Amino acid sequence: MEPWVFGERALPEQERFAEEVRALCSVVLSLEEADPLLDEATRALGEARRRLERRVPPGPGPRVGALAGGDGRVYLDHGTDVGEFNPMFPTYRITVEGPERATGTVRFPICYEGPPGCVHGGFLAVFADCVVQHHNCAVGETGKTRGIELRYRRPVPVSAELEFTIDRTVADGSVDSEMRLMSAGETLCSARTSAVRGDRAKLPAVSARR
Repeated sequence: MEPWVFGERALPEQERFAEEVRALCSVVLSLEEADPLLDEATRALGEARRRLERRVPPGPGPRVGALAGGDGRVYLDHGTDVGEFNPMFPTYRITVEGPERATGTVRFPICYEGPPGCVHGGFLAVFADCVVQHHNCAVGETGKTRGIELRYRRPVPVSAELEFTIDRTVADGSVDSEMRLMSAGETLCSARTSAVRGDRAKLPAVSARR
């Protein structure tokens, strides 16, 4: 089926920014003491923010649905690879093997740390929702997440190469997936998700980039 896309693709500049901010955040969190370079970086970021604020639309909401013709901001597609343009989300590599199966790898940098040396459980929930919906969108059959259940089996280490699998079924208007996050074949975290099977014809209008 045709991939499910809703919104505009991020700009290459936005993707490069997200990558650098994520990496910088992890470095800053590892500092042992104050450093003038950190103050310099903070001032540079503040100045860039103030200048860029003048170039964004005045409306805070995205141009979707009733606001599609208004003065709001562009809505970026959140179906796949959200972390590529938003540093608040993790990045990963995924291979969609078909409607029923996907596999991939992920590495969580220090900025996603919770307990010492381990990934915060909330980020694992975000990750699970992202990769499951990426799979759904890639095969063209998705919808709004209506439930997600996680089981934390082992601590998930930061800065480690991890693997994940997704097994998926569609029945009775529901898209159900099971995700397993593993290290060397050992399951560290698992998630079961359920999404309402969506109808493309009922999607609200979304404004293109202007």
